[in-house]
Amino acid sequence: MLAPPVKSGPRFDHLIQADKVRVIDDEGENLGVMYTRAAIEQANEAGLNLVEVSPNADPPVCKFLDVGKHRYEAQKKANIARKTQKTQEIKEIKMRPNIDDHDYDVKMRAMNKFIENGDKVKVTLRFRGREMAHQHLGMDLLKRVQDDVLEVAKVEAYPRLEGRQMLMVLSPK
Repeated sequence: MLAPPVKSGPRFDHLIQADKVRVIDDEGENLGVMYTRAAIEQANEAGLNLVEVSPNADPPVCKFLDVGKHRYEAQKKANIARKTQKTQEIKEIKMRPNIDDHDYDVKMRAMNKFIENGDKVKVTLRFRGREMAHQHLGMDLLKRVQDDVLEVAKVEAYPRLEGRQMLMVLSPK
């Protein structure tokens, strides 16, 4: 014997498992606690369904609603919530340990713009050849970056060396 398919959303009419429910009519008035069958009949007389609004209450709270309309409005509300949420991206800024002042300023402007938009910034410092012997220069540069963005960002991951590159992650305050 197969189990009935699982329906999403609130239970309604004959899917409500409680014997007694607290009923609220379509105008929002509390009709009190009554047997589920009687409540379903009253809802059907009004041309609506009995929908379980708060299943965890004792007794469960049910309302006279149009199920299709209720589902549509809930889906619409979820779509609006999904549209308005801001996802935080990780933007990457790549530098070299012997970066020139003007190039540094351009990178810092880009970094500040990313942080203002609410994104995290991963600063990558790449060492080539003999630059690996002068890792202190890279550490000094990342310390300078950290000091320059102190007002707008905080350090999420402090500078660390991974192979030939030094990484640091900044996030907006």
